Amino acid sequence: MTTGQEARGLLKTLQEKYQVFRDYQPLAIGIDKQLLAQDDSLNRKVLRLALGMHTNSFRYLKSMEKASLRFNLDGSSGGEVPAEHRKHAAEVLRERFKKEAERRKAEREAEAAERQRAEKLDQLVQKFGKRN
Repeated sequence: MTTGQEARGLLKTLQEKYQVFRDYQPLAIGIDKQLLAQDDSLNRKVLRLALGMHTNSFRYLKSMEKASLRFNLDGSSGGEVPAEHRKHAAEVLRERFKKEAERRKAEREAEAAERQRAEKLDQLVQKFGKRN
């Protein structure tokens, strides 16, 4: 099993076990230390990857964009979300939307170019392909 697969498995376990993960609530700074205190057998590298996957997910960023509080594992307050963290989440989301829009535009342009090539080929076949 690769480290990425292990991280996805750990993230799924965290989402099953903790509501803050399941509900994509903003996590308290140092949540990794809380998790390691509860289970010191966790692989730190895998934990770091799992937390990165979670905190870079669309749902988490959407939650951070509007959040005012962070949460500990038990759901208690884990401090405020500074304005710069909300702004960062909004910027990451905006950049993702922009890249996705550019990707879709490039796909549409490629499909249109392919249709044009197919139409020209059909025209050539009609023009030159009917000779006996």
